[in-house]
Amino acid sequence: MRVAIAGAGAVGRSIALELVESEHRVMLIERDLAQIDPGAVPEAEWVNADACELASLEEAGIEGCDVVIAATGDDKVNLVVSLLAKTEFGVRRVVARVNDPRNEWLFSENWGVDVAVSTPRLLAALVEEAVAVGDLVRLLTLRQGQANLVEVTLPEATPLAGRPVRTLELPPDSALVTILRGGRVIVPQPDDALEPGDELLFVATAAVEEEIRAALM
Repeated sequence: MRVAIAGAGAVGRSIALELVESEHRVMLIERDLAQIDPGAVPEAEWVNADACELASLEEAGIEGCDVVIAATGDDKVNLVVSLLAKTEFGVRRVVARVNDPRNEWLFSENWGVDVAVSTPRLLAALVEEAVAVGDLVRLLTLRQGQANLVEVTLPEATPLAGRPVRTLELPPDSALVTILRGGRVIVPQPDDALEPGDELLFVATAAVEEEIRAALM
């Protein structure tokens, strides 16, 4: 993929390094000349420009990107970049960093955001996931809240132990996508037996999360 990242601070550079390592083509856009350091990510294309300006994005060739990531430390900038990328250039996938959790409600399709990443919310979810057994934990919101990635760890005394996946009575608008077991990632098959301690990952709408909990408990 060709990916443009607005903001070449610590976060933007870290994302760029990960993407380059995965052999994606990366362009870093940064308006602060002091932050321009091609040596930090030599494989990336560096552009000294204001990502909030339409002409700058056009000159950078943003319309040729598969993904735009708004990763600056300013929520206002990230929202403007997201809106321009989606509405003016028709970028297929726009990911935006949320710096202040109080602004999270703004990061929606109305501002061109496909995926909003809030570090405080993500850290809280990971803490819950690490300690909550038998409860449903929301890990990630997908497609502007249309669906969520949720996780349930089966307790030691689960009544589902030994039962095949096909016996789960899951509600519509939900799917069991992965079972994590002892360091293994299992793509669930109908006859796979469930075990205590299994971490079950579902993609589901918010409306059916309670039904998933009831089906597992």
